[in-house]
Amino acid sequence: MPLPKAELHLHIEGTLEPELAFELAARNNVELPYADTEELRRAYLFEDLQSFLDLYYGLMAVLHTEADFEQLADAYLARAAEQGVRHAEIFFDPQAHTARGVAIGTVIEGLGRALDRSEERYGISTRLIMCFLRDESAESALATLESAKPYLHRITGVGLDSAEVGHPPAKFREVYEAAAALGLRRVAHAGEEGPAAYITEALDVLGVERIDHGLRCMEDAALVERLVRDRIPLTLCPLSNVRLRAVDVLEDHPLPQMMAAGLLCTVNSDDPSYFGGYVGDTFHAVHEALGLDHDRLRELARNSFLASFLEDDEAQRERYLAEVAAYEFD
Repeated sequence: MPLPKAELHLHIEGTLEPELAFELAARNNVELPYADTEELRRAYLFEDLQSFLDLYYGLMAVLHTEADFEQLADAYLARAAEQGVRHAEIFFDPQAHTARGVAIGTVIEGLGRALDRSEERYGISTRLIMCFLRDESAESALATLESAKPYLHRITGVGLDSAEVGHPPAKFREVYEAAAALGLRRVAHAGEEGPAAYITEALDVLGVERIDHGLRCMEDAALVERLVRDRIPLTLCPLSNVRLRAVDVLEDHPLPQMMAAGLLCTVNSDDPSYFGGYVGDTFHAVHEALGLDHDRLRELARNSFLASFLEDDEAQRERYLAEVAAYEFD
């Protein structure tokens, strides 16, 4: 049995495996520019974030109906359960779908159907986080938030993702203020490709409670001190960082130094079908490549539940933490 853990940085569109992509393409009469699943897998070699995003958004063309989104989420949850996930806070990108003519309700209700039965079927509690695309306009983000209002009972928070460079967090001040007024939790990608200053800006301007990635905080000692003092969680994605060239090789990843500095680090898979592993695979990889011992792995698992948006069910959080404390490594 794997170490119990929560996953806090997971893009549901990034769990689209080649086999499911071809199945949905056939169902929806979408012609993919690949001969078969093996050719598509070979396309999962990226030079940088933008080359990944081009393929990532291109493959979304196979997702059309509520049933498609339900099947996508259900496939992720099944894999996550096998990897020890007990709680998942799942990102989705509505603008990438509405731009293709897919209604936001189709996306949310489809995902929601899978999430509604997740605890019963897989033993995984879930939350849904709606992300805004930072390379789209602030006006588009506001319109997306407005269109999501009939579905807020399904949405725990908002996030900010996609191409970071040239799109500072402050661009989205107004939509984050509106989200806060609606009682939504707030997170944002910052400090992956963008500078450490984007992390500070996300905290000060957007009022985020968690930083997604946050890798480059180590370039700013005062920022590290602040993150440690305020217990701001970082949702790190080591395999993603290597595949997108934010870190050359996994052995060079600063996770051990970040943990030693007292940062509240969590480890996540980001877009697992594209980046070579789900979250359990990621735990194994950092254990092997970075020499993290069992105490450090337990700390990462504990942090994942401490950083989760489980304030509405503290008893459940305590049960998960007890599972981590009781876990016996092989």
